[in-house]
Amino acid sequence: MTIMNFSLYSTFLLSMTGLALHRTHLLSALLCLEGMMLALFISLSTWCAFSQSSLYSVSPMVMLTFSACGAGAGLAILVATTRTHGTDRMQNLNLLQC
Repeated sequence: MTIMNFSLYSTFLLSMTGLALHRTHLLSALLCLEGMMLALFISLSTWCAFSQSSLYSVSPMVMLTFSACGAGAGLAILVATTRTHGTDRMQNLNLLQC
């Protein structure tokens, strides 16, 4: 395993661990999700560069576009919950209540 593969795997696993264990604030959960997506983007980009195939060269940009759309939607949810509940703590959110 190269040092680059190890760093990408460890980045993804640390972001996943942060998402699983530190879910007190919605912003920290969104940052962990963004870290996971960036690790996947970098690994997909390096895989496409090593394979040197023009067929897969568009897939990192598509993934980055979906990641940016997901980050925008997450920040919109963060702003909406902060305005309605006054905080971004996950414990105060009741998702089943209308």
